Amino acid sequence: MSHPSEPSHAVTSRLAAYLVGARPEALPAAVREEAVRTFVNWVGCAVGGSRHEAVDAALEALGPFSGPPRASVLGRSERVDPLLASLLNGISSHVFDFDDTHLRTVIHPAGPVASALLAFAEHQPVRGEDFLHALVLGVEVECRIGNAVFPAHYDIGWHITGSAGVFGAAAAVGKLLELDATRMAWALGLAATQPVGLREMFGSMTKSFHPGRAAQNGMTAALLAARGYTSSEQALEAPRGWLNVLSASHDAREITEGLGEHYEISVNSYKPFACGIVIHPVIDACLQLRERERLDAGALRAVRLRVHPLVLELTGKTEPRSGLEGKFSVFHAAAVALIEGDGGERQFSDRAVLDPAVVALRSRVSASIDPGLQADAARVEIEFDDGRRLELHVEHAIGSKHRPMSNTDLERKFLGLGEDVLGQARSRRLLDACWSVEHVEDVAAIAAAART
Repeated sequence: MSHPSEPSHAVTSRLAAYLVGARPEALPAAVREEAVRTFVNWVGCAVGGSRHEAVDAALEALGPFSGPPRASVLGRSERVDPLLASLLNGISSHVFDFDDTHLRTVIHPAGPVASALLAFAEHQPVRGEDFLHALVLGVEVECRIGNAVFPAHYDIGWHITGSAGVFGAAAAVGKLLELDATRMAWALGLAATQPVGLREMFGSMTKSFHPGRAAQNGMTAALLAARGYTSSEQALEAPRGWLNVLSASHDAREITEGLGEHYEISVNSYKPFACGIVIHPVIDACLQLRERERLDAGALRAVRLRVHPLVLELTGKTEPRSGLEGKFSVFHAAAVALIEGDGGERQFSDRAVLDPAVVALRSRVSASIDPGLQADAARVEIEFDDGRRLELHVEHAIGSKHRPMSNTDLERKFLGLGEDVLGQARSRRLLDACWSVEHVEDVAAIAAAART
């Protein structure tokens, strides 16, 4: 890892030059396919989260200040200006904590990038092929920058989805604006000076604000750069640039080595459960035990969890008070999975967190760290009132790189999120349009199909 004062050579300009020179036809078929999966998952999450009170509050607070209503708030009837739409769709796509995850850095890549891109596509016509290419490039930029500073940047308290995601949004919109290399470097510099996101906010509405603001800030950066708004052209690597100021250590080679040879979106993952990804192995184990044993959760004396060290650091809330806090409680997740047999958005609502049966079982859940477990593994032991004990070890949770969600899984998730908002028929049509995004003449049609 580089020492904070050690200079890195021309990282910002090299990244900008790559972005300007990248061409859609160079994308491997597998990369395009994963980009479509990423977009499908993002739209489903944004529509599903569109009626959350966080989106209501943001729209009520900021809607009166919106410019001309040219862009959609997915899953709603309101239209706002593209900058505000990028913020609101970023909030709705993340508020359930159901969105995609780049497992190496725990960045949620699509939120900042797709939220900015789709809002921009309602301002200026964008072909599907160009949209998908910009999505790949945006994810590439934010995840490579995240790779360069993880885990030190995350450990000191930055929510990396916001702090790195702004670069992805700036790069993606900058690509659609056809910025030259100098202006692309300016866009990255403007992004660098707008980091957002503190991990302290986890469990509150403000966590979902982070990808939304990253989208809005990134679009702002690209629009300003396009009009000649100057910035440092060494914003990432300079002694007082982003890498050195925001992280105790970094490896800038992660940003530029192998550009165009491999793509970070290829290792993107999708959540089967609507909560912090470190909890997923526990939920997976609890659901398997419930199904296998036909459990009566009321007959359980104790539930004992053995988990990866990050689980208690990130999701150690023993007494969550709201659905948003429940997403960061492994104790709630285990209890509600055993009682209700699912881990979707309904299991992380205020209703579920305050349910007396869930609260009672949650008080009988304990957790301990097992340093030998991988991040996608967990051990769950249940003890019955009669003293009988059962244990299950999940080596790789569903949704992990070893057990990825299939297209069928993603469709089921999308429709489950969309049907309460759009109805069954419209959700199906929207899903089909998302699968075909690469081939549409104007991506704004997909945004229109997602409005109520």
